[in-house]
Order: sequence, then C-alpha cells, then structure tokens
Amino acid sequence: MKSVISWNVNGIRAAEKKGLFQFLKDQNPHVFCIQETKAQIDQLSQDFFPEDYHAFFQSAERKGYSGTAVYCKEKPLEVEILGAADFDIEGRTQVLHFEDFSLMNNYFPNSQAEGKRINYKVEFCDALLERAEKLVQQGRNVIICGDYNIAHKPIDLANPKQNEKNPGYLPEERQWMEKFLSSGWVDTFRVRHPEPDQYTWWSYRMKARDRNVGWRIDYHCVNQAFDGQIKESVILPEVLGSDHCPVKISF
Repeated sequence: MKSVISWNVNGIRAAEKKGLFQFLKDQNPHVFCIQETKAQIDQLSQDFFPEDYHAFFQSAERKGYSGTAVYCKEKPLEVEILGAADFDIEGRTQVLHFEDFSLMNNYFPNSQAEGKRINYKVEFCDALLERAEKLVQQGRNVIICGDYNIAHKPIDLANPKQNEKNPGYLPEERQWMEKFLSSGWVDTFRVRHPEPDQYTWWSYRMKARDRNVGWRIDYHCVNQAFDGQIKESVILPEVLGSDHCPVKISF
C-alpha cells in the first residue's frame, strides 16, 4: 500500500527546526508533498535532502514566498510544472507522473482581504482543473493535493456565517469548489468522514487550535474512477510545527 502526505509547512526552514524530517522518517510515506516552502533551493543545506527520497522543488521567483516541494521514494517518470507563467513564477504547482498515477501538488493562492486576488485565484483554479482533466482524458489516475485555501461548505469551518466575506470562504471560491467536485472529482476525506469539527488549519490567534476553531482547507481530491482504490483519507491534527496539519491518503 502506498501513502501520500500533504502539508503546508509555513516555511520549510522553520519546519525543519520543528522536526519536519523526523515526521517524514516516522511516517515513511511513498510521496510527501509540501506547500509554502518559502525557500530557494540554494538556501537549503544537505539536511533537506534525505538519502532515501528524491526531492523536487518549485520555488517562487520572489524570495521567502509561496513555493512547493515533493519528496518521493520512487523516481517519477517525469516532473512538470503547470505551464502557466502567471502561476509558475509563484511556484504553485508541481506535476509528477508515476507509473500508476499522476500527482499534482498545489499551493492555491489566497484570495486576500476584500477579495483583492480573487480573480487571480479563480484563474489558477480553472487552469489547474483544465490540466487535471486532460490527464484523466489521457487515461491517468490523478491526485490533486495541497492547500486549496478554500473551505467548501459550512461543515468545513467552525464559524461559517461570520466568515462569508473572508478569504477562503468567498462565494466565488465555494462556487468553484462546487463546480470542481461536480465534474468528476472526489474530496476523499469528506466522502469518508461526514462528521463535523474536522479541520486542517487554525489561526495562531486566541488559542484557536486548542479550542479547535479551525478550517478544513487542505485536501486530497482524486478522479472518480480512482476513488475506489483509496483505502483511507485522514487528517493528522496531532502533528504540530505549522498552523496547518498534514493530511494523508493511502491506496
């Protein structure tokens, strides 16, 4: 059985000091996807390149911002980026092709206060979906993982009414998520866990994590045909080191 773990680490260098690679060693996933690395590859020591993993980084051009990385035990057949310059300069997507599936590791844009970046975000979402659907049309099974920066439904955040005008729960974001999940994609966690109070991100303010006042904005979504092979999809809220916690699927 293979496992894929996804985690927004809110800075890979800070996370390394908080036990990131001990977590990787303990979990021993087939693939480990990271978002918000906030680092260029030349800023990282050998400690960031475990011997038993192949490492691939897609950094933002702007230093200390955004960025994604994937660690995988099996060398991919091919590693690509999204292929859209406006998003690739922020290091938002990696596409890795393995023999039996393709994986898209994504750090979705934050729509920002008053929806300042909502158009940019929806354009990113649409470009990502177009690329994913092409892969499915080619006969590939696809995992779309990462920090979506979207809570889909009221069950996915602690205070939905109060957050209707806040980034991550804007109408345009929820509408896109509905379109996405109505077009042949499966939110692997929610279909297996219909219960409330399951979150992946908590504000650092007002002891939100201690009180479990959070948002579920980190996902593993797969094409419908692949969902039957997914054995588990779980959240790991006990894992500290970021304002997000990891999410994991096994198949």
